[in-house]
Amino acid sequence: MSDKPKPTEITLHQASHVLEVAFNDGERFQLPVEYLRVYSPSAEVQGHGPGQEVLQIGKQDVNIEKIEQVGTYAIQIFFDDNHDTGIYSWEHLYMLGKEHNTLWPEYLDKLKAAGHERPEPKH
Repeated sequence: MSDKPKPTEITLHQASHVLEVAFNDGERFQLPVEYLRVYSPSAEVQGHGPGQEVLQIGKQDVNIEKIEQVGTYAIQIFFDDNHDTGIYSWEHLYMLGKEHNTLWPEYLDKLKAAGHERPEPKH
């Protein structure tokens, strides 16, 4: 048996643009859809190697159209901006939950450094 955390519940709150994920170790994360989109594990976002990440701009109103399970290890998220190539492993989702307080401010700092203001979401 694996000791890696696995989701016990995944709930999409479309109105509030939040994906709620509960894990078998008792952790529960409220992951904003925009955060999931800008930290997509896809090559389109992450690039093909260190330093090749592509800053995602203007994603504050993005939402999720559907979610499909991939085997027993991940989900594929289909965003309403036509991005659907990221496979979110359980480990990646868990890391995004645990590291939210570090990763989100880093993203906002990168946006600002690139000369972009993040408007408040319309939802």
